[in-house]
Amino acid sequence: MPGCRRLLARLIGAAALLAGLVSPPLAAVERLPKLVLAGPAAAVSTPLIHMIESGALQDVAERIEFHTWKDPDQLRVLALGGKADFIAMPTNVAANLYNRGVSLKLLNVSTWGVLWMVSRDKEAKTLADFRGKEIAMPFRADMPDIVFGLLAEKQGLDAKKDFKLRYVGSPLDAMQLLVTRRVDHALLAEPAVSMALRKNKSFPVSIIAPDLYRSTDLQQEWGRLFKRETRIPQAGIAVIGQALADEKLQARVMAAYEQSLLWCQKNMLKCGEMVAKRIDLLTPEAVADSLAVSQTRHVAAAAARPELEFFFGQLYARNPALVGGKLPDDGFYGLGKAP
Repeated sequence: MPGCRRLLARLIGAAALLAGLVSPPLAAVERLPKLVLAGPAAAVSTPLIHMIESGALQDVAERIEFHTWKDPDQLRVLALGGKADFIAMPTNVAANLYNRGVSLKLLNVSTWGVLWMVSRDKEAKTLADFRGKEIAMPFRADMPDIVFGLLAEKQGLDAKKDFKLRYVGSPLDAMQLLVTRRVDHALLAEPAVSMALRKNKSFPVSIIAPDLYRSTDLQQEWGRLFKRETRIPQAGIAVIGQALADEKLQARVMAAYEQSLLWCQKNMLKCGEMVAKRIDLLTPEAVADSLAVSQTRHVAAAAARPELEFFFGQLYARNPALVGGKLPDDGFYGLGKAP
């Protein structure tokens, strides 16, 4: 019998050891009390909203919130105040904040092509065709104003002198000016482009703002002028605050983000319905339209580093303050390895 007891004890010990190997410690599976995601009313936020609506992170946190930032000032308040864990933001803003001492890492780039001119002039093909004309421009000194200035300069134009730029708070504000015929041209980011075109076809807006056209594709201009691929690393997800210390959480959120982006690309209208519930000014149809035309793809920040550094280099050459006075160092690029 003593031998049986010894054998039983060994079996129990082995079972306990095996359980320890296959089951993570309790702390690793314990859910956070709250996780806060934030982003603008733009394509980069679409997967974040789907992640919440679909319950993709319900095992990660007891409560998950999505906060919309409407302009760069609100974004900076969120970042500086540590009021969110993961924030969708323009890549240059992430670089600027990082270089100014804010603790954050850029985890991915997902927005590569959402900037378009929308115009009543169906003959306009390049930015040069808008010389001397009034253009509604969102986010002064931030994306997309920065990209417009770079592309204008590259073809020998001065954005401040050769165009009449009318600055507004957001792409949706620029869209409203356009559809109410207070301007004839606007630089918009998806889904505001699709929203403007959808509104233009509806009564009574169609009477007020007839014949709007999707005009110059700024990504095509970028490729043409810089002799590169027709895409720009415009926006992605940054991790900030306490979540910076938890790489497992970051990897989990990024995996969910990638899956949600793919789901939205395959289920555009259903995704649009989810987004429209969270952002009042958008419609499901416009969000679906924007998903069909936008260049969106999850690329880890480390893998996107060559394109980011080229983009940041162009910004630095034009105005070092746009990226916080220098190119961000290795610590800026989170998760993964550079190619």
